[in-house]
Amino acid sequence: MSLAAPVREALAAARRRHALVVAAFALPVAAFVAVSLAKDASLPHLLVLAMIASVVPMLAWLKRPGRDMRALARRLDARADLEDSADLLFTDASALGPLQRLQQQRLVERLAVRPADLRTPWPRGWLLLVWAVFAVLVAATAWMPPYSFTVPLPQRATSPAPMPAAQATDIVLASARLGIEPPAYTGLDASTQSELSARLPQDARLDWTLRFTPNPEAAELVFHDGQRLPLTREGEDWTAARTLSKSTLYRIETVGPLPLRDDDLHRLDAIADQPPQLRAVAPERSLTLATPGQRQWALDFEASDDHGLGAARLEITLAQGSGEQVTVTERTLALRGEGDARLRRYAHVLDLASLGLGEGDDLIVRLVVADNRAPTPQQSRSARFILRWPLPPSAESSGMEGLVKKALPAYFRSQRQIIIDAEALLVDRPRLSADEFMLRSNNLGVDQRLLRLRYGQFLGEESEGEPEPPPGYEDGEHHDGDGHDHDAEPPAAPTPPGGESVLELYGHTHDEAEAATLLDPETRALLKQALDAMWLSEGGLRQGDPAAALPHAYRALGFIKQVQQASRIYLARTGLELPPIDEARRMTGDRKGIASRGTGLVPLAAGENPALPLWRALATPAGGDAELDAFADWLRANEARVDDPLSLVAAIDALRRDPACGDCRAALRARLWPLLPRDAAMTPARPRPGGRGQAYLDALRTEASP
Repeated sequence: MSLAAPVREALAAARRRHALVVAAFALPVAAFVAVSLAKDASLPHLLVLAMIASVVPMLAWLKRPGRDMRALARRLDARADLEDSADLLFTDASALGPLQRLQQQRLVERLAVRPADLRTPWPRGWLLLVWAVFAVLVAATAWMPPYSFTVPLPQRATSPAPMPAAQATDIVLASARLGIEPPAYTGLDASTQSELSARLPQDARLDWTLRFTPNPEAAELVFHDGQRLPLTREGEDWTAARTLSKSTLYRIETVGPLPLRDDDLHRLDAIADQPPQLRAVAPERSLTLATPGQRQWALDFEASDDHGLGAARLEITLAQGSGEQVTVTERTLALRGEGDARLRRYAHVLDLASLGLGEGDDLIVRLVVADNRAPTPQQSRSARFILRWPLPPSAESSGMEGLVKKALPAYFRSQRQIIIDAEALLVDRPRLSADEFMLRSNNLGVDQRLLRLRYGQFLGEESEGEPEPPPGYEDGEHHDGDGHDHDAEPPAAPTPPGGESVLELYGHTHDEAEAATLLDPETRALLKQALDAMWLSEGGLRQGDPAAALPHAYRALGFIKQVQQASRIYLARTGLELPPIDEARRMTGDRKGIASRGTGLVPLAAGENPALPLWRALATPAGGDAELDAFADWLRANEARVDDPLSLVAAIDALRRDPACGDCRAALRARLWPLLPRDAAMTPARPRPGGRGQAYLDALRTEASP
């Protein structure tokens, strides 16, 4: 922190005053310490005096000026001429803005005219009190006769103290040593401890070395699953060894006339080796689309393990083709990571050309990393990441609503030919007679109509009947090929005057365009616009005005090109067809053939879990021995179904050793609660709120209370 010059000078004066005040307080304390040392220089006395003498330096350090710059700024802000801007004097000018630097300069000028006084006033009252108290202490220490006092210090016993004959009624575990040798693949060093409970890696070797006073006839380690490990006597030591494959509880049992005083359960937790943890740095998504001109694909993974990583490989799969003609090629690439044994980074760049990735292909990669566990390493596989070279946009589709069917591109290729023929007709117009020009224009109009009807089939439209000749032409002249079969239709019967239908008499009934389900809504809207443009183009051609028809023909071609991009048409799914309602059975009360509307919920049975009977039996002060034995047998066979079975075994053992212990019953009953069966329709318990959540709920209750 940078200080302005006036502030530095004021702070230096304040520190000098503080040093004088500290010296004034330290003089009587030093005199008392000197007189006390002259009277008694024993080690306990030295410790007491050192504690008294350390109080003054500690207080001086805590109260020194400049330790709390915010307090100094508040003292300076008490002056009105500093305008509550004293904090600018404690900041470097390079870190301030233009206005802040200007204000800082103004404060420096004001302090130069009227310096700040940061010195603390003399504590005369406290000085007088301290001098008086220590003067009395010095006088009393100087005139009193020499004295001494001792503080008992703990002594390390090199050998177990002999027990009185009256108390030698049981065997005492004088010393214990547990040696732990982790497996070689963990890379951990062997260790020794005096505690008989430990957390250690799985498959570690344990060596017990025990001493008893007096020595029993025999001793062994008894595990909670019934296994027993005898202790071998070697002089005064009793030893045993075992490889720990899973967590267990055990106690020491002796054979002899005297019982063992300390026969509590001890716990050994076997920490299983965890598989490697993988994290993908790049790519960030599981599916990546190749960009035009991309030749490489950068991959970056990070792996970690609790004891050490082993070999790593990259599995590469190339899928080529589409439909049923898909070929899959697999290969494996070994990778060498960067970093230490527990955390490595695997970066690799794939050459897409050498792998043979082409248009429409998928390149799939996955990292596989193993650890160093022996004899069987554990492997972890990352998620699969795909690099896809997409097909051209015409082959893509979106918004699929049902089954997919390829549309024939030939349906969308005739509009351009109509435009070419119409432009050629305009070029040949000067050389043609009016009748010939009108005939060719009308023929183009008929072709436009046929194309429009062909497109109309995709919107659910039907045929519009035979083409009508243009005005001025004979009734017998018509053009075939409207795309519909109407020859077999009988002629319509005459309708009485006033009852005829204009649509049935002069037109043709069509389906509704909205009912067509072959195309998605967007494509159907484009096709409808194309049909409207074709209708206007047909009108111009049938009237012998190709120039007026060409703009509409071009518009129709543009819409068709957009429709052409959607190369798939979609068939709607078949809806649910309910059976018809039998009107004869309504309001009759006949329920024959109607299934029951019951929910079918049944109470959840406790099954083979005996936790509930034991939990109920433990509610009484006595009893529950049969339930306790049944639950112990069940727990021994179902340890994998319980989160912490060893805690339950320890609670059961404590209750068996002291059946009258009420706390033991309550502890076992509390541990049984998570194992109790729950009803099928039970509402799940709300999770307990954290510290902030509980404070919020308490505040709500306070506001709600009157």
